[in-house]
Amino acid sequence: MGVSVPRIKLGSQGLEVSKQGLGCMGMSANYGQPKPEHEMIQLLHHAINSGVTFLDTSDVYGPHTNEILIGKALKGGMREKVQIASKFGIARKDGIREVRGDPEYVRSACEASLKRLDVDYIDLYYVHRIDTRVPIEVTMGELKKLVEEGKIKYVGLSEASVSTIRRAHAVHPITAIQNEWSLWSRDLEQELVPSCSPLGRGFFSVGPALMQNLPANDFRKQFPRFKAENLEINKVVYEKMSEIATRKGCTPSQLALAWVHHQGDDVCPIPGTTKIQNLNDNIGAVALKLTPQEMTELSALADMVNGERHSFMANTWINSETPPLSSWKVDT
Repeated sequence: MGVSVPRIKLGSQGLEVSKQGLGCMGMSANYGQPKPEHEMIQLLHHAINSGVTFLDTSDVYGPHTNEILIGKALKGGMREKVQIASKFGIARKDGIREVRGDPEYVRSACEASLKRLDVDYIDLYYVHRIDTRVPIEVTMGELKKLVEEGKIKYVGLSEASVSTIRRAHAVHPITAIQNEWSLWSRDLEQELVPSCSPLGRGFFSVGPALMQNLPANDFRKQFPRFKAENLEINKVVYEKMSEIATRKGCTPSQLALAWVHHQGDDVCPIPGTTKIQNLNDNIGAVALKLTPQEMTELSALADMVNGERHSFMANTWINSETPPLSSWKVDT
């Protein structure tokens, strides 16, 4: 393909990953029906052989089936070539989704993921959502034990507030923060440096036409930005992106990814795809250079976006706090 994917370091604890990762959720869940297993294994192998070795999954994707898929794909010597990032914290009780960060659940979730992935350790283990009932120090205390036992190597947080990150880091070093960050999700730039959803969940790949082909069970249909009244406004953003991309001789999705890459050498976008051609296009973004003027022009598009990130933004964890450690009672 002519593009070499460089490697970067996340955090200061030694984790090294490919500068661009691969979000694996859509292979098994949320974006319609799960894709054929053999095709997704072929895609994963193609990604790894192309230098994209940072694979992002979670126990909630499927649920569970995405981790099983990755485990199958890593047979035959592939495990040693990749860095696996998985997550825990979103559970179901009586069919209702809940967030859990209590020590017992932390350990059981990790051990279950290890079994599904069929690996001895997980490179980067994220708290997927913050349990606002449990002091973050308690959650991190159990994760620290898992690091000491060799079951996980590094710890990350997802959708966490700045104060939560600081409190967590005081217990054990935080290697990575994963939040949605793209040209249309920049609300957390003032305080956080996240690394997720760089293609606007597919919008920057095809624009408003994305909605025409989404299956009925695709969860993007719930997002305010994809509602008709907002989509009509947001399509202008895509049109302007397309104009800039034409000038650059690239695709809008490559442009959107390049914008994220230019945010720093410790930023790793993890675009998801289920198609090899899209993967190849995404890799091409690594070598795309943007001028300061182009960066300013692209950044200005964020002000035009209409609609919240999620339909459940009222329940976001970014602006939430966990109780103080002194409030935690341990049964004796």
